[in-house]
Amino acid sequence: MGRGHTERRWRLVRARREAVPASVRRMHQRIRRPRLRSGKLWLVSALAFVVLATSSWVVWFTSVLGVRHIEVAGSQIVGADQIRAVAAVVEGTPLARVDTDAVGRRILSLPPVAEVAVSRSWPNTLTIEVTERVPAAVVAVGRGFVVVDSDGVVFNTVTARPARVIVLRVASPGPDDPATRAALAVLAALTPTLRGQVTELVAESATRIRLELTGGRVVLWGGAEQSETKARVATSLLPRPGRTIDVSAPEVATVSG
Repeated sequence: MGRGHTERRWRLVRARREAVPASVRRMHQRIRRPRLRSGKLWLVSALAFVVLATSSWVVWFTSVLGVRHIEVAGSQIVGADQIRAVAAVVEGTPLARVDTDAVGRRILSLPPVAEVAVSRSWPNTLTIEVTERVPAAVVAVGRGFVVVDSDGVVFNTVTARPARVIVLRVASPGPDDPATRAALAVLAALTPTLRGQVTELVAESATRIRLELTGGRVVLWGGAEQSETKARVATSLLPRPGRTIDVSAPEVATVSG
């Protein structure tokens, strides 16, 4: 190497913090901060997605939150076991995937059921609340009775007449039978006093209805129109002597026999 030349060697040295101007440090921090924030947000978002995906899989596609119990309330005629059978919900079915509307429709197919509410009780219970039809009358059939509600729906069969339920005599009991509908309209209009003396309501047709009372008395009713008026008139005539009370035309009601 020639005389008069000096070989220079360069080395990078990290400057001390106090050697870096404050303005430069602030600028460096401003540059780094968004990168750190962006990295954290991405990590949090990724974790949230994993948690959500895992939770959804557990809820919708596994038996962890599946049906373990089916609780039935309000069912006396049908019985809880039959309600569960008709509900047709397989044990272990994810509770979130149970079609509660479809379950309700299946249960409503049972004649005694008037209303039903199906709900989820987390983590593993399906709750079924049943409202049964209320007896309005019974119709003698063979050695027993069929029970009808206020809409004429036949929903049960019994061997003995329930207490305080009036016996109807109709040819074809049912909600589509005019005689049944007319007879039930008459029943609904009876005063407590008159109802207490009825042993049987006979509907030969929708316009030929009569009440058979205790003591062998009869109230000729006619059709179901003006039933409330007819009930009041018939009640007022009960104290009068006579076997037959005719209120088919309530304005000119008569007592005879």
